[in-house]
Amino acid sequence: MQSKKKRQLVEETILSSYESMYRIAFTYVKNQEDALDIVQDSACRAMQYADSVKKEEYVETWLFRIVINCAMDFLSRKKREVSMDNPEYYIQGASWDSYEDMDLKRALDKLNSKERTIVLLRFFEDKKLEEIAEVLRLKTNTVKSILYRSIQKLEIEMTKGEKLS
Repeated sequence: MQSKKKRQLVEETILSSYESMYRIAFTYVKNQEDALDIVQDSACRAMQYADSVKKEEYVETWLFRIVINCAMDFLSRKKREVSMDNPEYYIQGASWDSYEDMDLKRALDKLNSKERTIVLLRFFEDKKLEEIAEVLRLKTNTVKSILYRSIQKLEIEMTKGEKLS
């Protein structure tokens, strides 16, 4: 693939995956401004290293890996603990006004960042387990195990307080 074509492909992927990039970044930093900074930094890095893209079909996976790396870099630079009590979540315009959505948000906040990322990529971004494994540099079976465990944790959190009939 030619350099110009790679750059154009990366640019198009950034534009089409912007919201997904934001959600992934927000999963790590729990702060809108920081997540937007991470997305911007990720986009700059992706454009800077666009020539390193090897296969066209893996550009989005490659881009998500950059977002995760930028988020991890940000957290290590800040050396602060991620706040789990931030009422903002995912996209600024997203609606979390029903009780069930608020319960889901609280339940997701109980997961660690790797678990949240896997759940987010699988159910909110409709990624295949193999794609998630590649993004997170894990084995597919490890992703399956973490996803299964995360779903169990979410079920427990979502059913807390419900009376059994």
